[in-house]
Amino acid sequence: MYSGNELRDMFLKYFEAKGHTILPSASLIPKDDPTLLLTVAGMVPFKPYFQRQVEPPIPRATTAQKCVRTPDLEEVGKTARHHTYFEMLGNFSFGDYFKKEAIPWAWEYITTVLKLPVEKLWITIYPEDIEAREIWEKAGVKSDRIVGDPENFWAAGPTGPCGPCSEIYVDLGVARGCGKPGCAIGCDCDRFLEIWNLVFMQYNRDEAGVLTPLPKQNIDTGMGLERIASVMQGVETNFDTDLFRPIIDHVAALAGVKYKENAKNDLALKVVSDHVRAVSFMLSDGIRPNNEGRGYVLRRILRRAVRFAKLLGIDKPFLESAFRIIQRDYAHAYPELKENENFILSHLNLEEKNFQATLEQGTQLLQEKVRGLVEKGENVLSGTDAFYLYETYGFPVELTEEMLVEQGLSVDMVTFETAAEEHRLRAKEQSQQMRAVVESTEVVEKAKSLGATPFVGYDKVALSTRIEGLFVSGKEVQDAGEGEEVLVFLTETPFYAESGGQVSDVGLIRTPRAEARVLDVKKGVTGTLYHRVEVKTGVFHVGEPVEVEIDNTDRLATTRHHSATHLLQSALRSVLGEHVQQAGSLVSPERLRFDFTHFSPLTPDSLRAVEGLINEAVLKNMPVKATEMSLKEAKESGATALFGEKYGESVRVVGMGSFSKELCGGTHVSNTGEIGLVKILSEGGIGAGLRRIEAVAGLEALAYLRSLDEQVSEVSQSLKAQPLEIGKRVNTLMTQMKELEREISQLQAKLAKNEVDGLLNKATEIDGITVIAAQVHAPDMEGLRQMADLLRDKMKSGVIVLGAASEGKVNFVTTVSPTGLSGLHAGQIIKEVAKITGGGGGGKPDMAQAGGKDPSKLGEAIDKVPSLLRGFLNK
Repeated sequence: MYSGNELRDMFLKYFEAKGHTILPSASLIPKDDPTLLLTVAGMVPFKPYFQRQVEPPIPRATTAQKCVRTPDLEEVGKTARHHTYFEMLGNFSFGDYFKKEAIPWAWEYITTVLKLPVEKLWITIYPEDIEAREIWEKAGVKSDRIVGDPENFWAAGPTGPCGPCSEIYVDLGVARGCGKPGCAIGCDCDRFLEIWNLVFMQYNRDEAGVLTPLPKQNIDTGMGLERIASVMQGVETNFDTDLFRPIIDHVAALAGVKYKENAKNDLALKVVSDHVRAVSFMLSDGIRPNNEGRGYVLRRILRRAVRFAKLLGIDKPFLESAFRIIQRDYAHAYPELKENENFILSHLNLEEKNFQATLEQGTQLLQEKVRGLVEKGENVLSGTDAFYLYETYGFPVELTEEMLVEQGLSVDMVTFETAAEEHRLRAKEQSQQMRAVVESTEVVEKAKSLGATPFVGYDKVALSTRIEGLFVSGKEVQDAGEGEEVLVFLTETPFYAESGGQVSDVGLIRTPRAEARVLDVKKGVTGTLYHRVEVKTGVFHVGEPVEVEIDNTDRLATTRHHSATHLLQSALRSVLGEHVQQAGSLVSPERLRFDFTHFSPLTPDSLRAVEGLINEAVLKNMPVKATEMSLKEAKESGATALFGEKYGESVRVVGMGSFSKELCGGTHVSNTGEIGLVKILSEGGIGAGLRRIEAVAGLEALAYLRSLDEQVSEVSQSLKAQPLEIGKRVNTLMTQMKELEREISQLQAKLAKNEVDGLLNKATEIDGITVIAAQVHAPDMEGLRQMADLLRDKMKSGVIVLGAASEGKVNFVTTVSPTGLSGLHAGQIIKEVAKITGGGGGGKPDMAQAGGKDPSKLGEAIDKVPSLLRGFLNK
């Protein structure tokens, strides 16, 4: 049986032997592709090559690509194959080879390398693709095993590259089927599993739908690693493979449940394992949780993981420990899981902590709703209230149902679904309205009529110009007054529009009677500059002359950072090698961020060397000159261009002495000396083969160093040590702390043993059953479980109920030994005990754990144990 890791490596090595270059997985953040939030397929990184927007640097490649898809988020865990994060194995040809090579290689790999039985394999083709049928048959596939499917035609969109495809299916056997007489390829049941899709890009489709053969045909294939692993490992679902089971087993252990014993728990375990994988990989590529775009997708997946963990009874932070399992099993293939560990863990822990607090608020609100129902003598929570909890506090309706069932209540699911659908429709309508403003026909037509806006900001920071157009909410207006947010078109402008990583200028637009603040500036496809402004006072009119002025303090800070970015790239190429390529940047008044290609973290010595070269270039006070020339001349001059960037025939080349020469349209200093000091703040990985450096320059660097100096002074005073002796003093304190921790651990073990001995002496009997019910000292649930285990080992037979208060909460553990003693069930016992302290929980017949919210009721709960046990025994 092959492991998932072995299957990944086997695939890549097979195609490497066929002349393919093994490329690392691209980031989950699509590069220069505004049509996608996330990388959703193995071919996404190669779209520019397939569409010939960029000439491919290699003729053929093979990858294991990280992918995230979320349209079917609610289906995860309910089916055998749905995932958010998955890996797509693929081999690609960029106009090099085609069907007669791709098909035999696929068949050879499936039947010879993986040794899947031929009699279990099926092939689907596009019915009109006779060529593919003939090649499959020649490769060794029997004609009756090839099925035509009119859906087997792939297209990049309404227009563009397209072509037929072939799919490889595995027959998993009658036992996995639906039992219907007509069960065959295409049936909705789980019997026939698609494992590989081979796309033959051989046409270009124009707007009229006419197909024209491509001058260079391409191959794009995709085989899901999780799917082929389930086949090779002989398991029913992807979740039963070694790609998921370690995560599932870890989470199950934390929850005190077992996988495949309870359908509801299994669903939650699958969702959590899937979502933690997705979150870990998204964070490893530098995606940050927030409320928009891919950051929102990440936050939503992370919160779903926490919510479903809560359904399993996991109330404490668990994401870090689950991430460790993923890091252990995947980091050899995806080193960014180790390289970006601090980034990943900091966001995991912060998001989990914040969401736990949100869940607490939601729980309190739910209890208020429950009290209202009880007072009215009702037992059904309205769907509207349930949806409010979901939308506002992130409560899944399943969690609400779980909490209500414990109290003999339920949710009106019909009105819940109605509320959810109404919300979805409203959100869709609002989204369409927002797009309508940005893509307003009136705005587009005005931009077309005006053409490119002359930009004079390289030489001027202020000038007199004229208003050519005003738009409010996508509609053209003649006047705009105080408090309105407006799109403004000017005759010419000094405002730099956001481009090439440099943020736009901000500033003011004035007349003698009105003033507006320019918030940002963007460039449309026509070259027209859109000034988004907020009118502060007065009224602006179309056609009137205005005075415009950029915020020069911000502009100067931005230009320092932009010029420093050019020096940084040259220094990196000098220290690390010519393979370094820019992969993205951000230049703002506050800082610079530079992403680049490199295969490993920079050593401290390398970072110091890079920083040193930059500041040496600054001290040389080299002139910074911008020159317009043809693209061909720029390339011949050795100017560095951004890989994959589209350039026109005429380009702007920015040179800094003999140190740097780049194609760039941004604003820069006149001499490198104006940059001042440059200080690198951080360096880390953001994906396979991608690194990121953040730095500050000029006054921002000075502010950073002053802040650092203040912190050093504060620490040195606290430690009563000179600044240069801080490191030695901290090392001494760390050694002392570790020794103290060891002593504390030893003392806690002794205390626990002494407490256990004391509890054994206080054991009582109820109807012939030995019972220990006590309030004890334990720092957390783990310590409480250990104490219960010690007692059970010594007591042999009986019931144990232990409770401990810690950090304003209550923990309970109950054991019944042997299992089924006098019909007692640990989960039922603990549920009643915890209820007294405002909590709940459950577990197996022999061991259960629970939490409570009111430590003041702990003593009362323990005192009630004997009467509760008698009640259970008398049933």
